[in-house]
Amino acid sequence: MSTIPATPSAATVPPITEDPTPPGGRRFRRPTVGANSRWFPYVLVFPLALVLFGYVVQPMLATFGESVGVDGPDNWASFLTGDGVARSALLTSLMISAASVFLCGVVGVAMAFLLKRFSFPGRRLIEAIILVPAALPPLIGAISFQLLYSETGILPRALQQLFGTENPVLPFSGIAGVLVVHTFTMYPFFYLATSAALQGMDPSVEEAAYNLGAGRVRVWRTVLLPMLTPALVSASLLVFMTSLASYTAPLLFGVDRTMTMQIYINRTNGDLPMASTYASVLAVVSVLFLLGMRWYEGRRSYRSQSKGTASHRREVTNPLGRWLALLASLLAVVVLLAPVATIALVAFSEDGTWTTEVIPSGYTTQNFVTIFTDEGAYRPILNSLQMSLLATVGCVVVGVLIAYAVRRLSFRGRGLLDVAVMLAWALPGTVVAINLISAFSTGNAFSFGQVLIGTFWIMPLAYFVRFLPLVFRSSSATLAQLDPSLEEAARNLGASWWRAFGTVTLRLMLPGVLAGALLAFVNGVGEFVASVLIYTSETAPISVEINNRMYSFEVGTAAAYGMLQVVLIFVVMVLSGRLQSGGRAAKEAVKWTA
Repeated sequence: MSTIPATPSAATVPPITEDPTPPGGRRFRRPTVGANSRWFPYVLVFPLALVLFGYVVQPMLATFGESVGVDGPDNWASFLTGDGVARSALLTSLMISAASVFLCGVVGVAMAFLLKRFSFPGRRLIEAIILVPAALPPLIGAISFQLLYSETGILPRALQQLFGTENPVLPFSGIAGVLVVHTFTMYPFFYLATSAALQGMDPSVEEAAYNLGAGRVRVWRTVLLPMLTPALVSASLLVFMTSLASYTAPLLFGVDRTMTMQIYINRTNGDLPMASTYASVLAVVSVLFLLGMRWYEGRRSYRSQSKGTASHRREVTNPLGRWLALLASLLAVVVLLAPVATIALVAFSEDGTWTTEVIPSGYTTQNFVTIFTDEGAYRPILNSLQMSLLATVGCVVVGVLIAYAVRRLSFRGRGLLDVAVMLAWALPGTVVAINLISAFSTGNAFSFGQVLIGTFWIMPLAYFVRFLPLVFRSSSATLAQLDPSLEEAARNLGASWWRAFGTVTLRLMLPGVLAGALLAFVNGVGEFVASVLIYTSETAPISVEINNRMYSFEVGTAAAYGMLQVVLIFVVMVLSGRLQSGGRAAKEAVKWTA
């Protein structure tokens, strides 16, 4: 232990200790907190660890316990050796997830190379709208594709009318429809990751390979792909996990044999033990894939040692190439905006009037009047806002403190805390819902002896568990960019830890914290996968109301709810963009959570 040299005010200056290297690799000196300084991290971390155990880990254990309960051997035997539904569901889910990774990778990486490496007519327009799919909640995204490309969709019916055929032309259904939805809505993961990697890549490495006689294929294989590996692994992980958790696309395109659909079917049939068995298997697959991808990425270093400048875009000078680029840009704009335009169009259609026509025949503004004035229609909006706000407050409080503990404090089990907070992100929404059902169908210490299933509080709790990682990651990314000496200076001037944290560290973290909070809030408003398993008639959120209206053939009202969600997400994206201008850390946080 080293001490500060004596000064006239040394009595008021706490001693400091040398801290081990924190995540990020930088060493810093941190003031102690009185005589109990070595216990302070545990005093702060214990309640946080208790929250994670009570609402993330313990429900997982409860689900596994449910699956191996009285009928446990029969459940697992049925899953492994039964009529083949379980094995088929698992294989179908894995196949859809792998195909989604491949297709999203092709589209996202290609778009990133075109927009970051080449300059052509229409490029700026595409860059302005390329993230539009990120503004579609999962349910609304799937519904928009159903309205556009299914057998009853606008495009197949329009082609049928154009060519005079008996049946719709080129409709998407089944697994093909699911893959189209996944590709369109998830390619931004690859686009964002690859774009960031390309912007930071030194072009001199690639040029050196060409100068040494390497062809384009070899440069791709030996230079570009290795340098892009971290970005591709990160995007692959996001797409695979999101696809594996997908419920809305299989539901709307009639693919029953997926893990998420079987969880829902067994839950609605009252077979919670079998639903828990499916959830346990899906959780194991998700966690194993997460650990496997992290291991693969960490096998080698992908850093370049060169000091070159960022690459410049190549101008497309060939006249034919410029015209083709312009046409392709216009086509891309139409494809990207079509889902949002479809929802906007249908939102003004009269309920029950759209049957066999290509587009709705009657239009009205009554749908929007209804959802804001009718008490029964307005209740889901109020429910979603209330539950998302409560969950977001909890995510901010717990997520910020866990990020601080992981980044700034030294204690045993820091790695476990990091893994525990990200565990909920690795779990599909259906699994989170089954976990909470298993854990809180009876009273326990973490529910203060109350049964939470069937109450208002189970919904914000589910949102808290699902979206806590968003706030944690954004706060952690922001904190990683802050110099700890700023907080140390406040402590050396006599401020308590709470005062230094609140007035210095938290204020500097604010852009990243708010970005994560906005993302958690807007994801909560659009959440459907977990909600559909645990809602009641009094707590139905917007997403569940949209689904119910669709099944009641009130398509116009359902689309009006959807447009409300889309507008809210666009507002959040604008606010997040403004927060990003506050610093590099906020930008990195939003990139990760996008």
